[in-house]
Amino acid sequence: MELSRRDFLKLSGASAGMAASLIHLTGGRAKAVTQIPLRVRNVEGHTICCYCSVGCGSIVRSHEKEDEPGKIIYTTEGDPEHPISQGSLCPKGQAMAQVHQVDGEINPYRLTKPLYRAKGASDWQELGWTEAIEKVARWVKDTRDQSLVLQEGGKTVNRNEKMASLGGGELDNEECYLLAKMNRALGVVYLEHCARI
Repeated sequence: MELSRRDFLKLSGASAGMAASLIHLTGGRAKAVTQIPLRVRNVEGHTICCYCSVGCGSIVRSHEKEDEPGKIIYTTEGDPEHPISQGSLCPKGQAMAQVHQVDGEINPYRLTKPLYRAKGASDWQELGWTEAIEKVARWVKDTRDQSLVLQEGGKTVNRNEKMASLGGGELDNEECYLLAKMNRALGVVYLEHCARI
């Protein structure tokens, strides 16, 4: 399709006019809801459920607790305009707000710092994020160095059978791609996804 400069300007003008008409006809509801501060009272935002790869739509609202002014509660419900779930959520999706709060209080079971239990120990100890990442990186490198099989029967195999990777359902395609690339670079053979188990 050949598009002249004049046709391009006509098409651009028509598109801008249609967008302005849409915003006018919907009373301004067609605006993107992208820059909502989290700690604001009586705010509504649209998001995707974080639990699996279905991608159900959810509406997240924050509002003040009636009997305790100043205390903000977060609630979730299915988005009836979402093309995938059309307003329905599974029990995990309905309880998504409990990742952060339970009955208006910060969830006491929500982990906010890395925990480490030494070999043979019965208690967990808190680590800083830098220390935890360095520990995991060191374990990965040491395990790979000790268990990588470079050749077998005169053929190059680059196989590491002492490590495995289990991807989660909430990973999107790009994250899965990067996870698979990283694991293949490490020689991981046992590369699996929770939806297939």
